[in-house]
Amino acid sequence: MPARRSVPHRVTIQDVAARAGVSAMTVSNVINRKGKTSQATRDNVQRIIREMGYVPSQAARSLVGAAAARIGLMYYDADSPFIDTLIAAVALATAESGLQLLMRDVRGIDPASVVAAAQGLARSGADGLLLMPPFAEMMAEHPGFAALNVPAVAIATARGLPGMASVRIDNGAAMRDLACGLIARGRRRIACVTGPRRHSDSQARLDGFLQAMAQAGLDVPDAYVVEGGFTFATGLAAAQALLTLPERPDAIMAASDDMAAAVLLAAHRAGLDVPGDLTVTGFDDTSIAMRVWPALTTVRQPLRAMAGAAVGLLAQGVRAGTGALAGDTVLDFDVIWRESTPA
Repeated sequence: MPARRSVPHRVTIQDVAARAGVSAMTVSNVINRKGKTSQATRDNVQRIIREMGYVPSQAARSLVGAAAARIGLMYYDADSPFIDTLIAAVALATAESGLQLLMRDVRGIDPASVVAAAQGLARSGADGLLLMPPFAEMMAEHPGFAALNVPAVAIATARGLPGMASVRIDNGAAMRDLACGLIARGRRRIACVTGPRRHSDSQARLDGFLQAMAQAGLDVPDAYVVEGGFTFATGLAAAQALLTLPERPDAIMAASDDMAAAVLLAAHRAGLDVPGDLTVTGFDDTSIAMRVWPALTTVRQPLRAMAGAAVGLLAQGVRAGTGALAGDTVLDFDVIWRESTPA
């Protein structure tokens, strides 16, 4: 019979109160910044919370009354059109649901930094977490995630993840449909500028592209797949590398609109006609897709609907007082054909 694993003791509000020599109500007042508490007591309670690694629960916060639930969102690279659009969609969804949105800019894209940021959000009062790639994947695989005991929803990932619910599109199918459309329009030498491989959605998009090429019996030289970082600068570097190959591609599929816009710039600098000499596609259908020339063919993710569904799931989890959510919601995508591809 397998040995039973010991379950680590979860620090409670009562533990913090006992060590600080105050009531649980005082600890709750400090957490929620309410009530009349001396600065010395407040400082002492906050120090003990940090030392003990206490993460406030919804039940603890309820000691001071029914405050609006708070949703924590971690982000990085706010200059990205996709991140900007997603943050705006989440802000709208939380406002419409009567929830408060807490945001934290995560500087280090590594598991330790991500978990520390999530713990910080929980200490700041977040009742649930909304996680985008690669944060969702890092949190799902880290033991510190379960210790938070707050509901979480992954948004825009490529697959469902353990310990959390997810809301997404089928990234692989979207990229496959887009690639098949280019093949049907006569493109044969198709290259791909991927996102970072640590993002599950990046890998899924690359897989979808490769599946479409294989089904059509078309080769993809190693040099035709270049990893980018979902940024304009990395898209520009990738495009310059692809367009100086001895046999340059006749189409470049970028895994984000920002990188696709950079591909367009590189093509214009090289004196290429788009879409005559080179077809260019993006992904996400952010505002930049219509602000470049020619306008980008791209995959539209329904970000508002995704944000609304994710926030709704979190609100249900917070109300139920559950520390874990489950379920994988897959919404429809659309391929939007515009002037950067031939008719």
